[in-house]
Amino acid sequence: MNNPSNLKLSGSAFIGDIQIFEGINLELQEKEWTCLLGTSGVGKSTILKLFAGLGDHVSLRGNLKSGRNRVSMMAQDDLLLPWLTTLENVLLGPRLRGENLNTKKAIEILKQVGLADHIKKKPNALSGGQKQRAALARTLMEDRPIVLLDEPFSSLDAVTRANIHELTVSLLKDHTVLLVTHDPSEAARLGQNIFIMTTHKISCIKAPLGSIPRPVDSTAVLQSQALLLQKLREQE
Repeated sequence: MNNPSNLKLSGSAFIGDIQIFEGINLELQEKEWTCLLGTSGVGKSTILKLFAGLGDHVSLRGNLKSGRNRVSMMAQDDLLLPWLTTLENVLLGPRLRGENLNTKKAIEILKQVGLADHIKKKPNALSGGQKQRAALARTLMEDRPIVLLDEPFSSLDAVTRANIHELTVSLLKDHTVLLVTHDPSEAARLGQNIFIMTTHKISCIKAPLGSIPRPVDSTAVLQSQALLLQKLREQE
């Protein structure tokens, strides 16, 4: 069921005279994971920026319901500041906004993501997976009902990625999530709603049955992964 409080976008987007996409219609479903697949350059990240209220440089000819005050975003790069500790990075948002720092809450979140023993370390002392866990903790610290994920798992090895999938799903329960990804297997495992985007349209692809994160080796996931890959290759 559509919820009027959710993020919605329809129309065409331009940066200057350059058209990014046209005729797009997308609405996020409340408290569900929506996966948006597409080849490079079709405008997936532009959609994230518009939903986050960060698309001031984008001209949208259409309608947009964004979530500037309801959204947090996690990017492909962890974006941790190298001179800050893990704890200080997690508290960066409240610090920049001049808010009181809830250190106790930040430490509790770091425990949830398995970084209780790393709160005083700086990013150069963390592994790739630990850095992404710290970035996830910073996202959770924002405590927003809508979370936008811009390929945050793409740089991780397969085992770490699978573990982070499970952790992220468990910690973002009851959130509305939009995950932009190039990875059909990731979408097949995590998507409750799956869309493939081109510069001219968004197509809905039926998601596999079962709760997320689905087993990586389930028949339904493997079949969905193959279908999504086929659809993506057709767009090349």
